[in-house]
Amino acid sequence: MLFDERTKRGGTKVSFEVFPPKGPALKHTFWDTVRRLAGLDPLFFSVTHGAGGGVRDRTHEVAEQILEITGVPTAAHMTCIGVTKAEIKDAATAYWDTGIRHIIALRGDNPVGSDTYIPVRNGYPFAVDLVRALRRIADFEISVAAYPEVHPEASSPEADLDNLKRKVDAGATRAITQFFFEPDAFLRFRDRAVASGIKIPIVPGILPITGLTQVRRFAVTCGATIPPWLGELYEEFDADPEMRQLISINVVVEQCRALIAEGIREFHFYTLNRPGLTQTACHLLGLGNSRKQLSASIARQFARR
Repeated sequence: MLFDERTKRGGTKVSFEVFPPKGPALKHTFWDTVRRLAGLDPLFFSVTHGAGGGVRDRTHEVAEQILEITGVPTAAHMTCIGVTKAEIKDAATAYWDTGIRHIIALRGDNPVGSDTYIPVRNGYPFAVDLVRALRRIADFEISVAAYPEVHPEASSPEADLDNLKRKVDAGATRAITQFFFEPDAFLRFRDRAVASGIKIPIVPGILPITGLTQVRRFAVTCGATIPPWLGELYEEFDADPEMRQLISINVVVEQCRALIAEGIREFHFYTLNRPGLTQTACHLLGLGNSRKQLSASIARQFARR
C-alpha cells in the first residue's frame, strides 16, 4: 500500500504556494503547475509577490485567474515593504471585491541589496500592524508566518513567539510556518505555541528540495537548519539528478508521515512552481483528493493558457 489509509480517513488537507510567472516564456509552466496541483483538491492556493514587495499587480491578476479557472479558494500575499497604508487599503478592497477573501499578511523580506529593514513612510511597520488593518477593512481570513527555528532577526525564541501571539491577538486566523526538515523542530514549536495560549491552526510549511544550493540560500533568510545528514546525502549524489529526486521525495514523505502520526492534519507546500515533487509526495501520502478529475470546461481554460 502506497499510503496509510488513516491519512485519508483523517481528512488531511493540503495547500500550495505558487508565484506569478516571470515573463511570457514561463506562463505555460506556471499554468501547468496550477492545473496539476488543482487536481489534488487543495484547501487553497497562495500567490506570492516576490522579495521586496515586487510584482503586486501580477499577484492580483494571477490570484483572480486561479480562483476563476479552478474554483479553488486563493490567497494573496501582502507585505509592508514599499507600500503605504492607503495603497494597502486600496489593494485589500480590490481583492475583496474580486472574491479573494484570504490574505497572507507578512512584513516581507528586505529589498535586494539591503541588510536593514526600514519601514516605509505612511506605511504599516510590521505584520501585526498589517493584520490589524486588514481586520478593519473586511472580514478576511488572515494567515501569518511562524518560525519553528526562530526568525533570524528575533532577539530570542521567546520574543519570536511573543510576536506571533501579537499577530494572533490582532486577528490572524492561521499561522503557516517557514520550512524545516526535522519534524521535532515543528513539534517543539507547536507545543510551545499552544502552551503560550495560541489557539489558531499552526500549519507546517513543507519545501520539497529541488536544489541544495537554492535551499541553503533560502535557509539563511528564514532561520531554517539543513541537517548535516541531508546535506551529505545530496552532495554524495551531486552528479545523479534521478537519485537526488528520489531523495527529495523520500524526505518529504517521511517528514509528513512523522507529523501525521502526531496529529497534524494540514500541510502547506512551497512548490516553487515545480509541481512534480509535490504532486508525487501527495499521491504517495494520500493527501488531498488525488483522484479528483477536473471538469472539461476547466481543462479547456487551462489549454488556452
